[in-house]
Amino acid sequence: MNIGLTLFAQSLVFILFVAFCMKYVWPLLKAAMEERRQSIAQGLAAAEEAERKLGEAHSGAQEELANARAEAAQIIEQARQRGSQMIEEAKNEARAEGERLLESARMEVAQEVNRAKEGLRRQVAALALQGAERVLEERIDRGRHERMLEKLAAEL
Repeated sequence: MNIGLTLFAQSLVFILFVAFCMKYVWPLLKAAMEERRQSIAQGLAAAEEAERKLGEAHSGAQEELANARAEAAQIIEQARQRGSQMIEEAKNEARAEGERLLESARMEVAQEVNRAKEGLRRQVAALALQGAERVLEERIDRGRHERMLEKLAAEL
C-alpha cells in the first residue's frame, strides 16, 4: 500500500470522525456542560441567598433578644415599682392604724380619767360629809342635802 493513500484515508476518516462528533456528540456534551454550569450558578445563588437569609435571621434574632431583654428589664422595673408602692401603701395603712389605735387609747384614757375624777369627787363628798358630821356631831340627812353635795362635787 501506498503511504500517501493511507495517510489520505486516515485523514478522511479523522475528518469524518470529527464531523460526526461535532454534529452528534458535541451538542450533547455542550448541553450537559451548560446544564451543569446553570445548576452550579443556581447552587451558588441559592447559597448566597441562604447566607443572606441567615444573616437576616441572625440580626432578627439579635433584635428579638434585645427586645426581650428590654421587656424583661421593664417588667422587673415595674415589679420593683409595684413592690415599693405596696410597701408605701402598707406603711401608710400601718400609720393610719397606729393613729387610730392611739386616738382610741387616748379616748379610753380620757374616759378612765373622767371615771377616776368622778370617783374621787364621790369620795371627797363622802369624806366632807363625814367631816361635817363629826364637826356638828349630828347626822346630816342625805336626802335633804343631796343637791348641795352634787354641787360641791361638781366644784371639786
